[in-house]
Amino acid sequence: MTNSHSVFQPDTQDDLVKFVTENATNSRCRLLPVGGATACTKMIGGDLTEVRLEHLNRVIDFPARDMTITVEAGIRIADLNRILASENQRLPIDIPQPEQATLGGVIATNWSGARRFGCGTMRDYVIGISAIDASGQRFSAGGRVVKNVAGYDLCKLLVGSRGTLAIISQVTLKLRPMLETSALVALTFDSLSQVDAVLNRLLTSATRPMVLDVLSRMGTLARPNEKTGKSAHPQILIVGFEGALWETNWQIETLLAECQPFEPRAAESFLGAAADSWWETLRDFSIHSNSYVTFQASLPPSRMCDFLRLTTDAGIAVQAHAGNGIAIGHLPERVVTADQSVAAIEPLADLVRSCGGHLSVLRAPSGWPSLDVAADSWAGSLAWTQRLKRQLDPHDLLNPIC
Repeated sequence: MTNSHSVFQPDTQDDLVKFVTENATNSRCRLLPVGGATACTKMIGGDLTEVRLEHLNRVIDFPARDMTITVEAGIRIADLNRILASENQRLPIDIPQPEQATLGGVIATNWSGARRFGCGTMRDYVIGISAIDASGQRFSAGGRVVKNVAGYDLCKLLVGSRGTLAIISQVTLKLRPMLETSALVALTFDSLSQVDAVLNRLLTSATRPMVLDVLSRMGTLARPNEKTGKSAHPQILIVGFEGALWETNWQIETLLAECQPFEPRAAESFLGAAADSWWETLRDFSIHSNSYVTFQASLPPSRMCDFLRLTTDAGIAVQAHAGNGIAIGHLPERVVTADQSVAAIEPLADLVRSCGGHLSVLRAPSGWPSLDVAADSWAGSLAWTQRLKRQLDPHDLLNPIC
């Protein structure tokens, strides 16, 4: 028996409710919610219908004075950003492929980028949410005002749920004002020991960074000078600031003075438009690679440099949100088989397990074995989530929990 694969694209939220209700009553086909299809979503076999939400892209309410907006979940991030910019407002989450990515997809994966150190994640901005469960029942949580806390836990529950509990159809976000300028400082070091020392120093810095990222094994981005005889793969610490022009300039000067004792090989600052290429590098790192496997690891920030030592030795390019303990890595292009991927991941997995962390694969060829690993401490959380799914989706019609 062959498995069938179909696509349903609702034009309205009512169309979506009707379709999900009929599916639960009759065919009971598995439903895969899809936004911009920019993230890897795991599905098991069986009859499958992709529920594509791009047509659910309307602005429901935008009371700009309240610094909130209510939109349908299929709105493209680039379109949302343009609408917010017209009122000098923003959603300060760095999202790759904004012309393709949808708000619902970003919320379902709880994606966040370099600014998460200073601005937080999607969970910090979703204050109201509407969704359809596997039986076709529409439900809502939260509200349209920032101080509304009713159903707040349910909002947090659906953020990062990856379509396993319900299909997100509408969202209310709190917003932030546009700032006058932003800047990035790129500090290049020959060793991770130097980076570790600087990160510890920044815990007591007079500055207030928005971004604290380490780029490891980034090749030509580091512009190494072969004549110096120094490391061919230096570590680049990126520190970002936002605010008024005078404030940003002061923070750059202060940071450079604080880091001088640690003897960076190079220290460059980029202000305003001059920093755009670096911002794009930070935003799009997860998608710009020819690697077969891209992964994300979560571990205590205090162990990040230990993790980077392993990845550097293995030739793995990494962007580490050092202040939050999140690392995104691309296995080397020479890793072309499932067995080679397992061998490359295993040393990283051992470290992740030992410090209570988690590692998951964002992209890998279809049919390759799962490379996801988690410490034993994650088992209780997974069991609780599976019990919740059995209550909300008893017939297992939505994306499975893996």
